[in-house]
Amino acid sequence: MEAMEKINNSILPETLPPEEELGNVEYKRTLVRPSVTRLEHLVTQMKWRLEEGHGEAIYEIGVEDNGILAGLTDSDLDASLETLETMSSRLGASLTVLRERSIEDEKSTDRRRAMELLIRKVPDDQEFLDLRLAVLGNVDTGKSTLLGVLTQGEQDNGRGRARLNLFRHLHEIQSGRTSSISHEILGFDGKGEVVNYSGSRNIEEICENSTKLITFIDLAGHHKYLKTTIFGLTGNSPDFAMLVVSANKGMVGTTKEHLGFALALGVPVFVVITKVDMCRKFMIEKTVKQLEHILKSPGCKKVPMRIENEDDAITAATSFDTQKVTPIFLVSSVTGQNLPLLIKFLNVLPPLKSRHDREKLVQDHTEFQIDELFTVPGVGTVVGGTIQRGSIKEKDNIMLGPSEDGEFKAVEVKTVYRNRLPCRHIRAGQVATVALTNVDRVELRKGMVLVSPELQPMSCIQFEADIYVLYHASQITKGFQTTLHIGTVCQTAIITYISQDHIKTNQKARVIFRLIKQPEFIRVGSRLLFRQGKTKGMGEVVNTFPFEHIHR
Repeated sequence: MEAMEKINNSILPETLPPEEELGNVEYKRTLVRPSVTRLEHLVTQMKWRLEEGHGEAIYEIGVEDNGILAGLTDSDLDASLETLETMSSRLGASLTVLRERSIEDEKSTDRRRAMELLIRKVPDDQEFLDLRLAVLGNVDTGKSTLLGVLTQGEQDNGRGRARLNLFRHLHEIQSGRTSSISHEILGFDGKGEVVNYSGSRNIEEICENSTKLITFIDLAGHHKYLKTTIFGLTGNSPDFAMLVVSANKGMVGTTKEHLGFALALGVPVFVVITKVDMCRKFMIEKTVKQLEHILKSPGCKKVPMRIENEDDAITAATSFDTQKVTPIFLVSSVTGQNLPLLIKFLNVLPPLKSRHDREKLVQDHTEFQIDELFTVPGVGTVVGGTIQRGSIKEKDNIMLGPSEDGEFKAVEVKTVYRNRLPCRHIRAGQVATVALTNVDRVELRKGMVLVSPELQPMSCIQFEADIYVLYHASQITKGFQTTLHIGTVCQTAIITYISQDHIKTNQKARVIFRLIKQPEFIRVGSRLLFRQGKTKGMGEVVNTFPFEHIHR
């Protein structure tokens, strides 16, 4: 039992929803001394549940398949945990007790208990589980300070000391405002302990000792940097978004816009209300009620859930994949109030893509979207970004483009790095940097892609899309100019065709966009955002027109 963590004070609910065949949650009435054949079957079943959860599985012991907590006696529970320990050790997985419940039975005086456990095993093809989390919210809500406290383990002094290590530019330190996209990591070991807080905080050591890594993408809150924030949301493809709201100001400034962009891109959102140490209870309640009203509105259709204890945090994390529940945390970066609940939530939070979806993306032709460019002495040209499909490894021959002429160029992959550590290969959904040969820095720009030669990539300067107008002051007609965001592509475009005379707020239409500057690689099915002043809209690419046909 040494691998198991000390039991928490959290309590299981009285009943659970019925067990589902798919997913990473398994119910077991009992696991007392199974036969050799039965044990083999149980190990295979655990392996499948771990694959479904991308390396994480939840086991409910003493629970019937219909969700009723039957419970086990102390001796049977100990025997079941011993079996579970054997199963997990066979797979090289670790066990953590999340919560338990005592079941009272009028007919018997024996104590009966049910228990919930987290099983974690890093998949064989990667060093750790990796989730990306975008941090959104208005300026001065304490986003960078909160990240500094979470990743460094030291409370803020009330004047923003915790955020200093996150800033990338001198003017950010001087003004205290984020203007660029920065990345911070929070690592968990197999027992759910935060790796950042013990020993060295060197990024290489954190990655080496972590079985689960949360990468925070710190985005700017000021309206002046809205383009950078949207680029961070569309280009980095986050798994989740954390909306930070200040308790003393509420839903002001760009907060509603950030929430709207996350929902438009289909990114699940949870909310963290900061600065509760400097507000009275009635002010905090006013902010929470305002937030709950917005989340319940027809535009959001979410179910707000206040997280008040560890049990709430675990329940919210395990049910977050429904994308209907929106957890709300009330925290203070100065006093540390409720920060352990947020850390517990992040530890249990599962990947949302199913195993089938992940395998399908990995087997597809490679597509790597470039959002960062570097020149490294002794290495040469390096590009950073997210691999959306397929995989990349050293010595791969791959196509880079499109250039201003719409052409793609053959290049070779020199080395591949993830979180500053060299790796054998990268797969769909991972963020990495790739060193390239046969290419100069001047040939590169953000928005280009690395794609498989088998894809026979083609660029386009015109494409067809179904759009929905979130807001426009009057009406949009043919000739309307707007800024488009499609993945890492950010460019001004003109509407050259519209399926009706005009469209207004809350209306849909099919349009043809023409890019102003240069051709881009755009995949059919990609989501898009467009904005111009206060005008905002979303849509989906339904058809592309090859650039060379128009060019001629």
